[in-house]
Amino acid sequence: MSTSSNTTTTPGKDTRAAPDAEERQKLPLFALLALATAVFITSLTETLPAGLLPAMSDDLHMSESATGQTVTIYAIGTALTAIPLTAATAAWRRKVLLLTAMAGFAVANTVTAVSSNYGLTMVARFVAGVAAGVAWALLAGYARRMAPVALQGKAIAVAMAGIPLALSLGVPAGTFLGETLGWRTAFVAMTVLTVVLLGWILVAVPDYPGQQAGERPKMLGALRVPGVAPVLFVTLAFVLAHTILYAYVATFLEDLGMGGDTDVVLLVFGAASLLSIWIVGAQIHLRLRSLTIASTLLVAVSAALLAVLSDNTALVYVAALLWGLGWGGVPTLLQTAAGEAGGESADSAQAMLVTLWNVAMAAGGVIGGILLDVSGPGSFPWTMLLLLLPVLVVVVLSRNHGFPAKRLGA
Repeated sequence: MSTSSNTTTTPGKDTRAAPDAEERQKLPLFALLALATAVFITSLTETLPAGLLPAMSDDLHMSESATGQTVTIYAIGTALTAIPLTAATAAWRRKVLLLTAMAGFAVANTVTAVSSNYGLTMVARFVAGVAAGVAWALLAGYARRMAPVALQGKAIAVAMAGIPLALSLGVPAGTFLGETLGWRTAFVAMTVLTVVLLGWILVAVPDYPGQQAGERPKMLGALRVPGVAPVLFVTLAFVLAHTILYAYVATFLEDLGMGGDTDVVLLVFGAASLLSIWIVGAQIHLRLRSLTIASTLLVAVSAALLAVLSDNTALVYVAALLWGLGWGGVPTLLQTAAGEAGGESADSAQAMLVTLWNVAMAAGGVIGGILLDVSGPGSFPWTMLLLLLPVLVVVVLSRNHGFPAKRLGA
């Protein structure tokens, strides 16, 4: 999940020219696509075990609930390090920091691919989570700095397209690769892609200075800004609801007798997510509130279908479609809401958002594992639905701040 807005411009270069000049400028797509690929790698590294869980469990000689903690430990690594590492590396040149973070993914995924020891695998996943803490705190702000002010929202949408691409293409492809050539091959492929990306960043992505000491934000002060707390609550509850099912989706489908269809179900979910982020990218400037409400309702309806009618295979696919349509644009919606609610404290608000996002990911892995052992996979959609009810209430009530009915410049 992405954070820090990092809107500081390069000294001597005025990107805030006259509005008509801004509109004529084009996005640096080749560089932004490199950032989208970085987002893709970050997201796919996080979620890939969800599609490979049974095979990883057998190979590591651990239960599926224990193997599911490979998602949890990744999220813990991100949650523990996002804020302190963002502060510690604030003065670093942005390109050096981005290269360092992506190199961390290459190392962690390589170790995961060759490890036969559960403990070593968990260490590698924690290191990957630390790299994600650095990357998520950097990528959205990097995208904004590449674009003129009038196009910054679109620049972020391009970069964040890596998330639904990871869901729509990466996880199904990784699941298929794991089923045909072994789950380790999927992680080796991740390393190869990361090495290619490192060269792409060196060639195509511009560099920017870090922040001076006086510019660095104070994190907790953002909580007093109206609207920030509701956005953070929605982030925590929504991501928790999503993760409880997604981290164990292969196990859930296996329990329904659809274990062989996991890659196809994830493909439907991911393709719908890709459509969702396109819709959000096109409409977010005018309809952030209504899009957030619609996303919550779509995911809630999906959970209800899986809870009540999961014995119908066709409706499972319908639920996957609705889930993807609801979820795909959520990262962009929440990041935008946090940035706008935070105002001058936007960097702090978004750093807290990425921390809570990954706290929710970690908690989702743990709670999902407990539910799996105690109540079985059928409890996942009911828990998901229960968590989404307060999300909907908070979004609806936050009409003045957080998810405002009227937005400046809309």
